[in-house]
Amino acid sequence: MTRIVLTTDETLTSTYHDVPLLDFLGCAPYNKLPKWVFRLLDTQLTDENGVLSQAPYGLRKVEAALLRDGFRRDEVVVAHPRTVERFIGEDTTVVALYEMDPLGLGPVSMMFTNGGRWKNYTSVKFRELVERINRVRETKNLKFKLVVGGPGAWQLDFRKEERERLGIDHVVIGEVDHVAGELFRDIESGSGDETIFIKTWPRVEQIPTIVAPSYKGLVEVMRGCGRGCRFCEPNLRVARYMPLERIGEEIKLNVDNGIDHAWLHSEDIFLYRVEDRKNFYPNAEAVVELFEVARKYTKNVNPTHGAVAGALAVPGMIERISEIVGAGPSHWIGIQVGFETASPELIGRYMNNKMKPFSPEEWPWVLLNGTYVFNKNYWFPAYTTILGLPGDTDEYEIMTARLIVTMERELEEKLGNRAHFTVTPLAFVPMGLLRNQEFYRIDEMITYGQFLHLYYAWKHMMREVTRGLPAVMKNNPFLIPFYPLARLGTRIVIKQIEKWGKSKGYEVKRLEPIEGLRVEVEEHRWYAQPSLVEAY
Repeated sequence: MTRIVLTTDETLTSTYHDVPLLDFLGCAPYNKLPKWVFRLLDTQLTDENGVLSQAPYGLRKVEAALLRDGFRRDEVVVAHPRTVERFIGEDTTVVALYEMDPLGLGPVSMMFTNGGRWKNYTSVKFRELVERINRVRETKNLKFKLVVGGPGAWQLDFRKEERERLGIDHVVIGEVDHVAGELFRDIESGSGDETIFIKTWPRVEQIPTIVAPSYKGLVEVMRGCGRGCRFCEPNLRVARYMPLERIGEEIKLNVDNGIDHAWLHSEDIFLYRVEDRKNFYPNAEAVVELFEVARKYTKNVNPTHGAVAGALAVPGMIERISEIVGAGPSHWIGIQVGFETASPELIGRYMNNKMKPFSPEEWPWVLLNGTYVFNKNYWFPAYTTILGLPGDTDEYEIMTARLIVTMERELEEKLGNRAHFTVTPLAFVPMGLLRNQEFYRIDEMITYGQFLHLYYAWKHMMREVTRGLPAVMKNNPFLIPFYPLARLGTRIVIKQIEKWGKSKGYEVKRLEPIEGLRVEVEEHRWYAQPSLVEAY
């Protein structure tokens, strides 16, 4: 039996048939969909005698930090959630779970579960895991501490009654890389608080290099952001940039263990080693070099998140990265991007650095022209918007819906079949500096403007499923039988949104594009960084 057992719930150890965006299956309402859907789509990672062959990146960091801080290799295990019981025994002092959305309070889950009224898949699997661990503890009369950490740990502090009901001894909130050994020893000795807030941040040199493969080849290239959006926890943290040598070392470790791709994780990839902290003008040479280093180890390199303003500020940077990673008609680069709202007033109030080096007034123009830069270079942005931001008005919401219409028409006019993006509305969740605000509950709070925002976002999603899914199918035969189902599914969603809107007294109305908003990137090449444009 093992002293420290690290694991997570099964939604974070599923490969989901390697289908992009199916990772969000965990946010789906478990009690509203047929159970066979989850059984079919949830394909688990392999294990070696119960030990995960790959593990979520956050778990790998905790594992590496504990080994650095004096715990022996045979005292720490990263167990598959389906086999965790075999590692728990008399010698076990801590069972620690890494969680993203344990109670289903995240923005995506709150949107898909009617404001939390239904149970999402993640919360179901989390509870199942905790109950199994507690059953072992009670059956064998063991004394280990059950701990929950990770990005979703705040939910168990927010819902303290649920934490107590589940028998969770400690909740850890914050970055633990620099204090892992001390933290776990405090918990072992019984001196840890019920909720442990780590109020300091590790310096780059205190963040350990992973020692075993990370799930999907994820590698952290920076931590924090610096743009300081008021609703976002990660963006409030101090930005730190991982050295290229460490990034290369972690990619090589994954590749040597059979993972043929690298996901470069950051809150905003275009801010890697940024020097202009006033206007957030990208350090284009550093970003390009980052992709060049990653490409040395694998041909499959992809960013996770980025800001559209950074892409628009230096179009030449996007063009060069596309050349490095081999982007083209049969190989698109996916990236998750915050659209949030079309309202310059709300952007300026809550996200006053998000649009930099542009101004809040230019935000709709930035979204349109930045998407043009992405698409022209074979990048597919998956945008998210926020329903229920404090201070929201129907005027702002209708503006967001009209911007979606504008982007669709203008980009197709300029780029034809190369125009691609999605917009997924999410429910406002009180986090960051807005944690004293109210959760957005769509069924109770939806306004007419928000209804149009939701409708036009999903209408465009249906268009992308119809036009874009065949290209995705080529790379994954598993998807072929689901193409007709996906087309049918999006049509059903649209019909249900229309029906639901009518029950609220809302009718869909035709929205016209925003007058005067045009693609003008070619006329605004002065935003491009001269040295990079000249070099490439």
